[in-house]
Amino acid sequence: MDDRTRQLVMIAAIGLVAGYLASVVIGGSGLIRYLVTGVIGSFVGGFLLKGLGVDLGIKNRIASEIATATIGAIVVVILARIIA
Repeated sequence: MDDRTRQLVMIAAIGLVAGYLASVVIGGSGLIRYLVTGVIGSFVGGFLLKGLGVDLGIKNRIASEIATATIGAIVVVILARIIA
């Protein structure tokens, strides 16, 4: 497996986990929904946390990325519900 494929698999895996965790917190279901909200949430969470100067203090890189993506996914779902 080349490096680019490995990165895409990691993005998808983190997105799925983050989307699932967000659905546990605020509701929702569906594998595709988990993936979409998690991947979009990773960008939103990264942007928000960096913009606000927030450091989660998580030393493990993967756990930190999952937590950031989960926060972003929660924000994305809440905003989608407000708009809809």
